[in-house]
Amino acid sequence: MPLAIPHPRKSGYTTSTPAPLYWCEYGPESAPPLLVLHGGPGAHHDYLLPQYLALGERHRVVFYDQRGGGRSRSDSQAEITWRDQVDDVARVAEELRIEPLRIVGYSWGALLSLLYLIESTTRPELPKPTSLTLVSPAPLNRQFRTEFEAEFARRQSSEAIGRLREELAASGLREHDQAAYRQRAFELSVAGYFADPSMSHLLTPFRIVGRVQEGIWRSLGDFDVISQLEGGRGVRALVIHGWCDPIPVDSSYLGARALRARFVVLEASGHVAHVEQPRILFNVIEQFLGEEEASINAPE
Repeated sequence: MPLAIPHPRKSGYTTSTPAPLYWCEYGPESAPPLLVLHGGPGAHHDYLLPQYLALGERHRVVFYDQRGGGRSRSDSQAEITWRDQVDDVARVAEELRIEPLRIVGYSWGALLSLLYLIESTTRPELPKPTSLTLVSPAPLNRQFRTEFEAEFARRQSSEAIGRLREELAASGLREHDQAAYRQRAFELSVAGYFADPSMSHLLTPFRIVGRVQEGIWRSLGDFDVISQLEGGRGVRALVIHGWCDPIPVDSSYLGARALRARFVVLEASGHVAHVEQPRILFNVIEQFLGEEEASINAPE
């Protein structure tokens, strides 16, 4: 079963965004801030917890549920686009006083971080990030997304996962313990993301709002973030990718090269490094963040 999630030190809803967005904070209030962007799109921050709270030992860590998902859902049927999400990042950062703006993005959150960076170079009203930590980035162009979808479908239709589905269907859990059945069904639905599918039981369950997810991907069209990053964007960046991630490693490698970022491959990890290799993951992140903080505080 997933690990327990402690209550945040502080939480609330934004007032500066077009729709109220749920946010929460962990870690010392006086510590250097980090803004964490979850994956999806259309999901919520909870499934990064409790593992990402490791960052709260040295930082004030701010999470929020992106517009349309989690506790930031609304009854509005208006389509949410990637540009809406970019604008929300800026408003959340300003309202919650995340300065300097250092972003940690996971999966779709990593792609959103890059979209935000690109927009911030031409829109002076957007606070420019000083660093990006990108973990298991979503595919960075349409071709890599197509390759990911095919690989994930192949894994999910494998004989091993099919056998586990048959065992669940025959277990009787659906009739006798619906909570356990739903948990196991969730684990099997995400098993293809893991290097070792048996570890999926440690991932905090989450739900995707399909309408939001589809709308955001549709708004991206035939996107290619890699080409927009060529030459770098004047920001310190770290890109981390699991070797066994169904998302092609070349997607993150080419993005990191274009961004002139540090690139780290976790050989025994799939897409969910915070579950599969948390100690290594957070050591790498803390080293990167520590180097940045040391450079900021160094005497001139």
